[in-house]
Amino acid sequence: MSNFRAEMLSQVDTRERNILKNVYIWMTGGLTLTGLVAYLVATTPSLLRLFLGSAFSLILIVIAQLVIVTLLSARLDKMSSTAAVASFIGYSALTGITLSVIFYAYSGPDISRAFFTTAAAFAGMSLYGMTTKRNLNGISHYLMMGLWSIIIVSLINFFLKSSGIYYLISIVGVFIFLGLTAWETQRIKQLNESYASQMDEDTYIKLSIMGALSLYLSFINIFLYLLRIFGRDNNR
Repeated sequence: MSNFRAEMLSQVDTRERNILKNVYIWMTGGLTLTGLVAYLVATTPSLLRLFLGSAFSLILIVIAQLVIVTLLSARLDKMSSTAAVASFIGYSALTGITLSVIFYAYSGPDISRAFFTTAAAFAGMSLYGMTTKRNLNGISHYLMMGLWSIIIVSLINFFLKSSGIYYLISIVGVFIFLGLTAWETQRIKQLNESYASQMDEDTYIKLSIMGALSLYLSFINIFLYLLRIFGRDNNR
């Protein structure tokens, strides 16, 4: 490791700026990969049949996504930085496969409008989380309660099939994940500070990947909820 790199890792403020930069670079890269894979699968019938042609293959993909997220969340400290990077790339690609169906369910204008609205709202909330002096850990508990609530209500509505409840879940979901975006951004800063001057290169990379995954998941969920809202409004 160069002297410059070692000095950067030992300085909390300098390291914070570099970690946040890396987080956004990795997150943007993951979103780009997801979009490219989604478009490729959606426009290639053979790939669409291969990955989404049966319920079994779709279930396998979803299980693989859950396994990757669980490993990154629960065992990040025991993983190598290379494994963390590979897991994030793999998750982004798998998400692209599952999201390929949106090109059939929604129009191009709806997808574009949802994406750019998500980008603007996400940027605003992430900036707030980065700059606010308020400790957001307190509201994170309410946000997680809200998240579990919409998951449970979504499962119930799977049987009720109420369009009104579906629409309400989408609106609430947008606000929950916007709040999580701010909290997760602040949490990245707090994790960086917790290492003081003792962070090594491997931990630096893994923290960047974990932060990128957290914000990536928030971005994707905001996008999907907005897509439901815009798609429903246009179908009225």
